[in-house]
Parts: sequence; structure tokens; C-alpha cells
Amino acid sequence: MKIKRVTANNRKKAFEVETASDVYSFPYALLRTQPDADNRVEEAFPDPDLGSEGFTYRLADGQEDTIHVDAVLEYNRDPDYLKDLLLHRLTLEAQKAVDSTDLSKREIVRTLGTSASQFYRLLDPTNHKKSVGQMLALLHLLGREVDVVISPTRKTAGTRRKRGRTRGKTAV
Repeated sequence: MKIKRVTANNRKKAFEVETASDVYSFPYALLRTQPDADNRVEEAFPDPDLGSEGFTYRLADGQEDTIHVDAVLEYNRDPDYLKDLLLHRLTLEAQKAVDSTDLSKREIVRTLGTSASQFYRLLDPTNHKKSVGQMLALLHLLGREVDVVISPTRKTAGTRRKRGRTRGKTAV
């Protein structure tokens, strides 16, 4: 994902990172080289050395650092990025399972009911067109169990705190 524009907002203490699809916030608190009141961000720009897939910022004292777009997407919990990250993890696990199984690749392809080229696409970590369901089927065939754990993270915009009272009645 390419970065179109980066704006340093010293008042909010965050960068505003604009991509083709959205504008994301990235707080100064996550930076390795942090600005302060005496050493503000002077410049921030998409870094051409990274193919505009990251941005570089420069402080008033001349220090600079670079942030990759993946860090921005991960902080903002971008759904497409998280899906790709999950697929990547499942793919790496499937590669390990294929290397350690006694089943031949031909037998795996036959049992999955797919083609050899599709099987190799499932094992390709750069292929983002595969589905989580396909990866789960492959891992199951290879004797791997996948557990999905759902747990609360930080409070998001769609969640509300429960109050002590609801419609005039005391909550129990």
C-alpha cells in the first residue's frame, strides 16, 4: 500500500497518513525517535526509497527515522491488513506441515480435490487471493489443529461501557 501524503500534527502529537483508500493516525508515542516541545517534527514525507510504502520524518535537531506503512495499518487495526497477516501466518504453518508430513504432495492435492497449481498457490506467502477456509482445510488435512481465540482488546468506537442503571432499573 502506497502512502500519498503525511502530515505531522504537533498539536495532536500524531501523524496523519493518507493512502489511496483512507487516512490513518499514527501517534508520536509509538516512535523510536520521539519529538518534544523543544524538538518538534519539522518535516514528514512518503519515502521514495521505500517505494512510498513508508514515511520518513525529521526533527528540528536533524534526527530522522522511517516508519513502514505496515506499522500504521497494524496500529489502526486495518481489517484487510489483519486478514493478510492471518493468511501469512497460516501459510507459513502450512509450509512447515507439508515439509514434515509423510503424505506426498500428489496425495495432498488429490485429497483436497484441487489442482497442483492451486496447491502451490496455497503455499505461496505472497498470494493474498486465497481464503482462510482453504488454508484451514489444508492444515486440517496435514494434521494441524487451528484454534481461534477471540478476546477483547482496547475499547473501540462500536463498543459501549455498561452502566449501573438501565432504563430506570438497577442492573444485576
